[in-house]
Amino acid sequence: MKKIATNKAPAAIGPYSQAIQVDKFLFASGQIPINPTTGSVEAEGIEAQTRQVMKNIGAVLEEAGIDYTKVVKTTCFLADMDDFAAFNKVYEEYFTEKPARSCVAVKQLPKNVLCEVEVIGYLGE
Repeated sequence: MKKIATNKAPAAIGPYSQAIQVDKFLFASGQIPINPTTGSVEAEGIEAQTRQVMKNIGAVLEEAGIDYTKVVKTTCFLADMDDFAAFNKVYEEYFTEKPARSCVAVKQLPKNVLCEVEVIGYLGE
């Protein structure tokens, strides 16, 4: 197992890694819309928060040597299912290959953000 970490994505705010590579698979922890430069949630609204989440995911993927096209599974958490359509509008700009996905509403997310996304990526050809 190999830990993947980059300062271009938020540092873990708990006892976990940004991502772990096992053989040809990348298991990335959930990303929330924290600006990695400031360590704060600055984005307001579901669209802006989703874009920051995607930037954070992109940084982790890049550190592992892959991009969004190599993501095989996502798990998406929304604070409010009424944000589903707006979330999807931004999500589909990044995940153009349409990986497998689960999307659920949860009672609350860390730092009271509106969304969180975790991914599994494939590092093979």
